[in-house]
Amino acid sequence: MNALTPISVSRRADFPGVGDWAYLDSAATAQKPQVVIDAIAAAYGPEYATVHRGVYARSATMTERFEAARSTAARFINAASPNEIVFVRGATEAINLVAQTWGAANLKAGDRILLSRLEHHSNIVPWQLLRDRTGIEIDVAPLTADHRIDEDALEAMLTPAHRLVAVAHVSNVLGSVADIARIARAAHGVGAKLLVDGCQAVPRMGVDVQALGADFYAFSGHKLYGPTGIGVLWTRGDILSAMPPWQGGGSMIETVTFEKTTYAPAPTRFEAGTPHIVGAVGLAAAMDYVSAIGLDTIDAHERHLAGLARAELRKVNSLRLFGPDDSSGIVSFAMEGVHPHDIGTILDEEGVAIRAGHHCAQPLMETLGVPATARASFGVYSDERDVERLLRGIARVKRIFG
Repeated sequence: MNALTPISVSRRADFPGVGDWAYLDSAATAQKPQVVIDAIAAAYGPEYATVHRGVYARSATMTERFEAARSTAARFINAASPNEIVFVRGATEAINLVAQTWGAANLKAGDRILLSRLEHHSNIVPWQLLRDRTGIEIDVAPLTADHRIDEDALEAMLTPAHRLVAVAHVSNVLGSVADIARIARAAHGVGAKLLVDGCQAVPRMGVDVQALGADFYAFSGHKLYGPTGIGVLWTRGDILSAMPPWQGGGSMIETVTFEKTTYAPAPTRFEAGTPHIVGAVGLAAAMDYVSAIGLDTIDAHERHLAGLARAELRKVNSLRLFGPDDSSGIVSFAMEGVHPHDIGTILDEEGVAIRAGHHCAQPLMETLGVPATARASFGVYSDERDVERLLRGIARVKRIFG
């Protein structure tokens, strides 16, 4: 089990929800460190007030904290300005926002969008909804033999008719990492914009949106050790400032009459109503937490555990692994004659939590030739003991199903 050099980074003691549980479902949602829980409790307790409206001291203080969270998010992904950061409910809402604002304003019948075979439903369905409204067309780039986006094929598929490329930075099923800078150059070479689903990337690797060359970058807070119901849409400033609003209400306006409304500048224009104040505060605490550990350290730690799990699981003759050998903290597999739900149930009896199903990636399952997979995904609280318990659980699955 120690054939690979261990990376001593596990922060299990920081997470009250983990204890001795082998929690291997971090790609679905991450457990929360105590510092995030404390930040949320304080923000809902003695610090709580509304933002952007109150003239009293606590409201002004909370407004400062909320906007400081925006600045933290900007630093976290190296945005050029905090004004490029829009707080949303999560990556799903972020992608829908782009589809319904930028997409509706800029795409027309005959235009094309290019996706990949490994996309999450949240990076497929919004574009289908837009297609049904506007008559645009959707193309899909294939995967390589080791289950990465085939970037050679993607480049070859691009034409001047393509107005947008939308891909995952890290696959939520396969753990494969896309070369976003290369894809950005290819997209821009034909005049297309690039949207990146960064949900699985930001918890485990440093992201520099300026260096990547993307135009839109979306991620959720709850996979980043932060609260649910909060996420970030980053959009390059010149694009964001030209996008129309998508929801109407308080905060996103300058003036309102029954005859006409004028809208606030970005990002306020896209944050109608009272925002998820406490969510933003908790997300900032989570970003500070992982930044203090170091994203490179987290990436090395999770790759070590994923590599260790893959090496051991490969020894099980009836088991099929998916994704590349250097997968980023995610290992998906299927066992001959055993449904992934049965694997998950038996592992749960052993105190091991994995994900079993299609992982909101049904087109990918079709490509892999399976209805579902079992998925183990690691976090900063994971360690080699979790891998050992996973393997013991898989051995029990084999004994039960012969």
